[in-house]
Amino acid sequence: MFSRSDPEGAIAAAAKRCSNWGRWGADDVRGTMNFLTDEKRRQAAALVRRGVSFSLSQSFDANGPQKGWRRRTNPVHTMLDTGTDAAAGVQGFPHGIGGADDVIAMPLQCSTQWDGLGHIFDHGVAWNGRPAGEVVTSLGDAVTGIETVADVIAGRGVLLDFGDLPDGFAITSAHLEERIDAHGLSVGRGDIVLVRTGQLARARRDGWGDYAGGPAPGLSFTTADWLHRTEIAAIATDTWGFEVRPNEFDDAFQPLRQVAIPHIGLFLGEMWDLDALAADCAADGVHEFWLTAAPLPITGAVGSPVNPIAVK
Repeated sequence: MFSRSDPEGAIAAAAKRCSNWGRWGADDVRGTMNFLTDEKRRQAAALVRRGVSFSLSQSFDANGPQKGWRRRTNPVHTMLDTGTDAAAGVQGFPHGIGGADDVIAMPLQCSTQWDGLGHIFDHGVAWNGRPAGEVVTSLGDAVTGIETVADVIAGRGVLLDFGDLPDGFAITSAHLEERIDAHGLSVGRGDIVLVRTGQLARARRDGWGDYAGGPAPGLSFTTADWLHRTEIAAIATDTWGFEVRPNEFDDAFQPLRQVAIPHIGLFLGEMWDLDALAADCAADGVHEFWLTAAPLPITGAVGSPVNPIAVK
């Protein structure tokens, strides 16, 4: 329970209860990814039975969800060399060879992505109790940059499918446990949990609207203890912001991640496309799978685009 008028107090109390600071030593940079061990990956590989695979990424193009908030724009794709250039003979290559090249410009968190441990601070403090100003500077995240987990995010994925939840629906721990039971699952140490709310499917059908930053279903602030207790490695949703919006306080902005990232050390994924996977899971009744979701090893980045692949 918490007071809607006291986000500061609720965040501080949850942070104290759920802190993993020092759990893996003072120098740790991987947080909950420490739960995803080699043995966990070996066990997860045995989940591949049919060989069918699903990309869980949205398309990275100008028709994406962003609308410019805090300079977050959709990807801009530009051709540097084209077939037209080759046909015109202006590329300067010998013996008739030609080619095409392109470039993309985009915020690293404009579409399907991971939040790194340097993405969110609590009162100027980053993961594991480090001063935020000593972790992330204009040169990037020199401590917990996303490249530090580029080789480890692969293991057992589980899908919790909530169908089509209305905006503002707060998913509680009880709701999570009910879905786990309904899907015949267990969820625990080292798992990567995917939560489908149906909001992305609705946005595709009706238009993006306020998908980026507006009202949304998502995890309740009260799930902080569940996220800590279960010892999952990561959690991802099909929404822009992971947690329920509007947030559950009179005046707050994304309070759950203020606990989850800097205190639990939890990796958060957002804007994942879970629709095709959910349809297959509903058809065969199997909601667990091998999941590989490596971020781009962009040195010092606090987040990264990702093309997660689920294999059943």
